[in-house]
Amino acid sequence: MDNKQVSKSVINVFLAAVATLLFATLFASKAAAGPIDTYTFPDEVMKVRFQHLTYELRCPKCQNQNLADSNSPIAQDLRHEVYEMLLDGRSDTEIMDFMVDRYGEYVLYRPRVNSLTYLLWFGPVVFILIGGFVVFLFVRKKEVKTAALSDDQQQQLNSILKDD
Repeated sequence: MDNKQVSKSVINVFLAAVATLLFATLFASKAAAGPIDTYTFPDEVMKVRFQHLTYELRCPKCQNQNLADSNSPIAQDLRHEVYEMLLDGRSDTEIMDFMVDRYGEYVLYRPRVNSLTYLLWFGPVVFILIGGFVVFLFVRKKEVKTAALSDDQQQQLNSILKDD
């Protein structure tokens, strides 16, 4: 095998590898992109309400994504559900209540303040106050109270200091 054949085979292998990578990238990007929802709204106010609701509602499948940012199938379904409820004339409160009834308080990015969420809202403040109180008690206990020296102790100290 001479030099020309080796260089041609190396070039062919390289071109095959590049073509394979381009082909794989093309199909991977199509799968990752997912479908894009397009909704037509009768007015700008409804469009803004839709955007607000989809940013305020959490995707039940995704850990920390709202409906607007998630590409999961459940998020697509819920965006469509929100769209349909808006077209039916439901208020934002009715839509939020519907989602909470169906998926629980988890679906809200800002949970409501009620008896079930008091710990969530006020727990951090209570824990900080308790921690501050414990630190205060700990520091207070550590304070060393120095008593005044008695006359005998003062004389002993003076004699020790004179000896040096």
